Parts: sequence; structure tokens; C-alpha cells
Amino acid sequence: MAIELKIPSVGESITEVEIGDWLKSPGDIVQKDEPLVSLESEKATVELPAPEAGKLTKLLKQKGEMAKVGETIAYIERNGQMQPKSAQPAKTQRPDPPTEPAKTKPPAAAKSAPPVVMPAAERELAEHGLKPEDVEGTGPGGRILKEDVLRAAAAPKQAPSEARKSEPAQEPPRSISEAPPATAASPVERQEEVVPMSRLRRTVAERLVEAQNAAALLTTFNEIDMGNVLALRKEHGDAFQTRYGVKLGFMSFFVKASIDALKQFPAVNAEIRGTNIVYHNYFDIGIAVGSGKGLVVPVLRNAERLSFSEVEIAVGDFGRRAKENKLKVEELQGGTFTISNGGVYGSLLSTPIVNPPQSGVLGMHAIQERPVAREGNVVIRPMMYVALTYDHRLVDGREAVSFLKRVKDAIENPARMLLEV
Repeated sequence: MAIELKIPSVGESITEVEIGDWLKSPGDIVQKDEPLVSLESEKATVELPAPEAGKLTKLLKQKGEMAKVGETIAYIERNGQMQPKSAQPAKTQRPDPPTEPAKTKPPAAAKSAPPVVMPAAERELAEHGLKPEDVEGTGPGGRILKEDVLRAAAAPKQAPSEARKSEPAQEPPRSISEAPPATAASPVERQEEVVPMSRLRRTVAERLVEAQNAAALLTTFNEIDMGNVLALRKEHGDAFQTRYGVKLGFMSFFVKASIDALKQFPAVNAEIRGTNIVYHNYFDIGIAVGSGKGLVVPVLRNAERLSFSEVEIAVGDFGRRAKENKLKVEELQGGTFTISNGGVYGSLLSTPIVNPPQSGVLGMHAIQERPVAREGNVVIRPMMYVALTYDHRLVDGREAVSFLKRVKDAIENPARMLLEV
């Protein structure tokens, strides 16, 4: 009995998704809840599991195609007893040998039979746009293995027959006049690869352009002495990790400092809605994290109620699940303010872009020891540049500069966040 694999609802307002990588090929046996295919929406990438155990028999949608919510994209045979693809050609070859005298016939039959393609090799064929006939199998009985496909894909794109003909033709002369083959390799070094943008990447690009065109963005900068925070982490880091099972990072300090500053300057936590200004009396802080598909911004709901340990646990969980494409769409929606840490990638200074309809984004950067003046003396201190990009339609320059100064004071004097002064 065939089971339809349908596109589920992946989030509010999302009506269609883009088919990503198929994790299984037709003929593969699948278990219940085993991931079959990745689905890319405008907000996240999710994996679609098998509703029942069985055999994946037919794909109706290929990678890169669009599918609407509720649309069938594949069939699974629940009690499918069809033999895997690799077993079918083997049956066609075995009955032939009984034709005794003619030893020339079996090779002819083998040539007419399609090559045996292993499941892993079949996926690589589809990814590189190759046909089984383009690959020389080195497995038992001439089976095509994954390594054979990768080797064929890496080889210069010319017909195998032409390559074989050219080899003996080049060897006998061995004259200096035959140097041109060296220049023939130069086009290979200048190859181009055209890859379509993923649904998520296209949406990120559109929103970035929208932010630039729709808002009056301006960035202000400051620098923070991270010495006291580093001392706190060194003094209490081991006890913190022992108690909560997570390292004491920098993000929890900046989340707390940002909330403290947002309370003082509520315009940075507001948004423009039509001709109205909406002030949020809660603090949903978006944390920008990198994933295999691009930048995503999961949200810490009611971050003002979270402790340092709860912030660190949530941020670590976001990072792990972002790399595994397991973030839920609802976790990426909303947010009143965003924090982006480019310092983890080595960025020393940058201008982050506001995530609409928010009015502000805080950019953290790498910590670098620099000479600074302290009480008339030059000392070496661990310094971090920070940047606040804000929508000037809603936030005045005075508010933006004061907001960033408040964050600086809170980080340099962490006790202020506890005493709320």
C-alpha cells in the first residue's frame, strides 16, 4: 500500500517550500521518523521525516522545485517487497550464461544491460548531473560506487572515448612541438560553478535590501574594556559550568546589558507600524547565529526573566540546532531587538543591519589587547569595539549614543546589572 509523503505546515503565513536535498533515494528502505528530505522555507530549513516504515518508491519533486503545503512529493510502499535496484540487474545477468558454446554472447549481454549503481553512487550521480554510462564502475561485477562517481565528476569534462584516443596519440611523438596540451589545462583552472540561491538565502537578501531601502539606518560606535567580565569568568567560570553544565560566555552579559539599556531608552525596543510607534513592554532578544544555510536569528522570549545560565543554555542550544537545521519556524519569528556577535568569526569592526521591523541591532566584535590611557598612564587592556545600528526615523542620535554608552557602563561594571542602578 502506497503512502503519500506530503508537505506539512511549516509555519504561519508559509504556503510553499523549496525542496532541498533528498536524504534517501528511490528503492531505499526507510524507518518511521527517519529524515527523508530537507525543506527550505523563507525562514528556516527543516527535515521531513518518514510517516511510516517502508520503501521509498517514487519522487514527484526534485531538488530546487517548489511544493505547496499539503502537496504530495513522494510515495512510500509500506510493505514494499520490491528488491533494491542493485539486485534487479544482477538477476538479468545470471540467466544468460546457459548459452554454452558462444563465449562472446555474455559480454554482449552485459554491455546491453544497464550498469549496476549503488545507492550512494546514485545520489552523487543526481548531484553532479551525470549518467551511469559516463562512469566506469570499479566495484564487484562492474558496479558503480560512490568513489567512481566522484572521480568522474572531478575529471575534465570530455568524453571518455576522446580521452582514451588522445592519450596514445600524444605519447609516441614526444616532441617539443606538442607543448600545447599544457595550455589546454588552463580552462580547467578557470571553471565556474552556477548554484541556485536557496530559499532562505533569497529571503535574507530580500530583507537586507528592504532594510536598506525602507529605513533610515545609521550606526554609532564605542569600545568596551572587557577586563572585569574576563576576571568574573575566570573566577566563577568553573563553578558556573559545574552547576549549570554550560560555559559562562559573553552573550549572557550583553543580553543583560542590552535589556538594562532598552529599559532606559525604549525607542530602541520599539517599531514603526504604519504611522504609529509601537513600544514593546517586553524584551524578545534575537540572537544571530550562523548555520549551514545562512544567518538565522532565533529569539529569546521574555529575556528579561532569564538568568545568566538560562541565557547561556538557550544560546548554546540555538547554535547547535541551527547547524543541524532543526530550529522551529516559530523560534525565528518576532523579536524586538537583535544582538549579533561577529567576533566569533574574527571581526574587529562592522556595521550590522537592522532586522525589520526592529529599530536597533547591537554588534559585538573580537576582543583585542590594545594600549589605552588610564589615569595618565598607557596600559594594555582587552578591548572590544561595539556598534549600534538604528532606525533614525524612530531613534534620535542622542538616544542611540546614550544607549551604547549605557551598555558600555554595564559591561565594564557588571555589578550595575545586578543592582539595577
